[in-house]
Amino acid sequence: MNYVKEPDNYAEIPNIHSNYMDSKVAILPFPYEKTTCYVKGTEKGPDAIIRASAEMELFDEECGNIFEIGICTLNPLEVNNSPESMNGIIYKNIKNLLNDNKFVATLGGEHSITSGIARAFNEKYNELSVLQIDAHADLREDFEGTKHSHACAMKRTMEICPIVQVGIRSLSFEESEFIKEKKLKIFLAKDIFDNDEWFDDAISRLSKNVYITIDLDGLDPSVMPSVGTPEPGGLGYYQVLRFLKKVCNKRNVVGFDVVELCPNENDISSDFTAAKLVYKLIGYKFFGKE
Repeated sequence: MNYVKEPDNYAEIPNIHSNYMDSKVAILPFPYEKTTCYVKGTEKGPDAIIRASAEMELFDEECGNIFEIGICTLNPLEVNNSPESMNGIIYKNIKNLLNDNKFVATLGGEHSITSGIARAFNEKYNELSVLQIDAHADLREDFEGTKHSHACAMKRTMEICPIVQVGIRSLSFEESEFIKEKKLKIFLAKDIFDNDEWFDDAISRLSKNVYITIDLDGLDPSVMPSVGTPEPGGLGYYQVLRFLKKVCNKRNVVGFDVVELCPNENDISSDFTAAKLVYKLIGYKFFGKE
């Protein structure tokens, strides 16, 4: 398997802890963008996250030397296909990594990548559900001529396995009606942004094995301004960390993606926050059990 070596890999982790064979974690940069409709630039997200990660401390105050578990950075998966065929390509790539027993963290790219990833994980793990942190429901049946738009990402994922949605604060009428029809429980940002009382309820709705998809616009724009659609009223950084830590403690997190970063060369704070979020979530997975 081709992978990126120090110093061009995630967090500039030394080669002894970032070669493919010995690493538990495989980071897959997937700079795919075809269906975004407001601020463009998600195809630059993976590279921005990896570049920002070079400035992180490898020691984490909660989890210690996370990098020592082995974190390999794969070469970017360059795909310029239609969203429909893209999902087949990412599915095959993720399936190969899972066959090698890697814990896969995918860096997007736009959110349309998630359903293909979820399909591979669903074939690997029984009782899988997907936890979505996002400002948008992404439950449209189709959008601008395709059923595989970023605006349909979770509708396609729901066809594979159950989902739990957290941080939602933007819905179309169509999505609202679908939620009512299916009696879905959505954790709206307006109800949860200022408290942690909802954590147990959300986690109780997750199955034994959990895949996490984080659209960075789930965070408040004061924390994460560089996204495609920066909806006001989002979740705080530490609140998200507390929630993710508890999810990792109570469930078997099997993989995750972080998507929809639109880097802004005049403000690199979002890049660094995303890079740190990736590291923290890996840490919670492997060191977060109480």
